[in-house]
Amino acid sequence: MTDLNEQLFERACQTTPGGVNSPVRAFRQVGGTPRFMSHALGARMFDVNGRGYIDYINSWGPAIVGHAHPLVVQAVQQAVARGLGFGTPTEAEVVMAEEICRLVPSIEQVRLVSSGTEATMSALRLARGYTRRPKIIKFDGCYHGHSDSLLVKAGSGLLTFNEPSSAGVPPEITQHTIVLDYNDVGQLDEAFRQHGDQIACVMVEPVAGNMNLVRATAEFLAAMQSLCQKHGALLIFDEVMSGFRVALGGAQSLYGITPDLTALGKVIGGGLPVAAFGGRAEIMQMLSPLGPVYQAGTLSGNPVAVAAGMATLTLIQEPGFYDRLSAQTAKLADGLSAQARAAGVEFCADSIGGMFGLYFSSRLPARLADVAASDIEAFKRFFHLMLERGVYLAPSAYEAGFVSAAHDDAIIDATLRAAGESFALL
Repeated sequence: MTDLNEQLFERACQTTPGGVNSPVRAFRQVGGTPRFMSHALGARMFDVNGRGYIDYINSWGPAIVGHAHPLVVQAVQQAVARGLGFGTPTEAEVVMAEEICRLVPSIEQVRLVSSGTEATMSALRLARGYTRRPKIIKFDGCYHGHSDSLLVKAGSGLLTFNEPSSAGVPPEITQHTIVLDYNDVGQLDEAFRQHGDQIACVMVEPVAGNMNLVRATAEFLAAMQSLCQKHGALLIFDEVMSGFRVALGGAQSLYGITPDLTALGKVIGGGLPVAAFGGRAEIMQMLSPLGPVYQAGTLSGNPVAVAAGMATLTLIQEPGFYDRLSAQTAKLADGLSAQARAAGVEFCADSIGGMFGLYFSSRLPARLADVAASDIEAFKRFFHLMLERGVYLAPSAYEAGFVSAAHDDAIIDATLRAAGESFALL
């Protein structure tokens, strides 16, 4: 049988670097040929060969109500019929801004953009403009998009000012970026002791999803907020992934932390390109056209994308939505751990809201180094064994997984059966 995935991949490699338009779609870490999807419905995706897969990437988070939900599709169709975009304000933008401010109390004003990278990049510029300070703190393993200042990974020493982790980014761009270990309060204290009057902001994923799923400790986030307040720096929560994924009010509602600025994305677009950044009004009013911090976007608040996002935000507010989503995700994580134990495989899993992590390790990770120390080779084998059984996991041991409202008991049970067979073959 002709494998259309292989044919398309060969064609794609001729015109697209690596054959993919985002590295996370590649199978470089796990090996093999990426699957080219033709359509998706509910909890399943279908590739160009017609094979179905239970989907645990969910478009990397946005498909929280499942693929092609009829109310989301209807909202998009109605918006398309009115026009694809106008380059002018629309009522839909106002409605979405009002809804975000209502659901996330730390956000008094918000600016819509088109991608998570744009949201975090703009929030960072705004923090520097507001504080008039150059330095920023981020954490090893937290990915905040591909803007230059944030494409940095940690060095070996405490408080190392880091070299860029991407070619094309001059070192002078990242000379003011300090990278610390996630969940390390001591390093945070020391960074502020040395550079407190120069630090514009601390940016953090309160629930990290790009070093697999790693939760921040309550102590870590509380220390971060206290140090920012003491030294006049801004606290930025990157909730592009966790916002409306782990809870209706995001991770900040679970931890009881009020950040100065928040970046949102993924779920608020319902699968189309919408993101946002927002926070205290006095900070947000530093943005052009009111203030000196410039930010703009031709497609920001696109009416079709906003329609998909608003339909999704409406659906996730149905009574009991997050209780059910959290319960199904926990059932998956607990079931995977049980299947691994039965097979004698060193493994653990965790979940929060609609996000989960799986690790070939004896304990849950607290930082990137813990994930790197897990059995990555075992993950690669497990990934392909599950793929063969029709379960699509993230093709990387460093990515979190996602469950949607369409992942019912039958879907979870089928996944766990496939996992039991896969663990037995490792």
